[in-house]
Amino acid sequence: MTSAFIVLNKSGGITSACAVNRVKRILCEKGVKIDKIGHFGTLDPDGEGVLPLAINKATRLFGYLALKTKVYYTEFVFGRETDTLDAAGKTVATTTYVPDAAKIEAAVKALTGEIMQIPPAYSAKSVSGRRAYDLARAGEIFELKPQKVNISKIDMLGNPEKNTFAFRITCGGGTYIRSIARDMAYMCGSLGYMRLIRRERSGCFGLEHAVSEEELRNCSEPEKYFFPPERALEEYPAYEMAGDAETARLIFNGVNLALSGMPEGIFRFYVEGELAGLGKKDDLGRFKWAVRLK
Repeated sequence: MTSAFIVLNKSGGITSACAVNRVKRILCEKGVKIDKIGHFGTLDPDGEGVLPLAINKATRLFGYLALKTKVYYTEFVFGRETDTLDAAGKTVATTTYVPDAAKIEAAVKALTGEIMQIPPAYSAKSVSGRRAYDLARAGEIFELKPQKVNISKIDMLGNPEKNTFAFRITCGGGTYIRSIARDMAYMCGSLGYMRLIRRERSGCFGLEHAVSEEELRNCSEPEKYFFPPERALEEYPAYEMAGDAETARLIFNGVNLALSGMPEGIFRFYVEGELAGLGKKDDLGRFKWAVRLK
């Protein structure tokens, strides 16, 4: 059974979960055996662009990939705020004041780096076991706690329309671009919402690696769009096990063994030239599985 990544160029108007289900259906119809499939990093329903999907055992790498750096192209409209902080929401407040580029640049500096950010009310955050967006739709009052996020860079790209500014944002996982629109507007003494978002990169995967749903549906060999798990793990050092079949058998049975020359931290673990998973040292310096792929 194939374990791999496929990078979807998600279209706007569907949830990330719906996009995953559509891809699964297409792949199954084309004879790809799928036990598990999931995405790494939710895109808003109206969002488009890079949505990496993991197939089968590659889903075990979620914890090592979900928080990788992301790059977005986005557009913020100033002078109005919506309940969802995007173009799909209802207007909740307006103002006649729209900041100029100089004011926005000052806010950009304040929003860059490690900051505390309050997620949007309409988000997938859990509140006492319920999704925030379900509570918001039901009209219930609740509070979301600020969370630490890292925003590496915000480039202002211009003023494509009246009251609208375009940006390219590089940030860590867990960052809400809609919250940046809200906070930037508040810092400028205005109101704002995000009208467009396109993810251009997620970790090592960019738009140049992505395939649309239509392209996938019309191709006869979907495997040509698959990336092996090691493609997303290149930052980790590689280690080839030097041992006999008995050593390999013990390790695959979960026995921690002392192996010579292991790197520090997490590393790619190869057996007979094939990636078997991610390894690390236990407290006694012996090999221990971090993620097993074989």
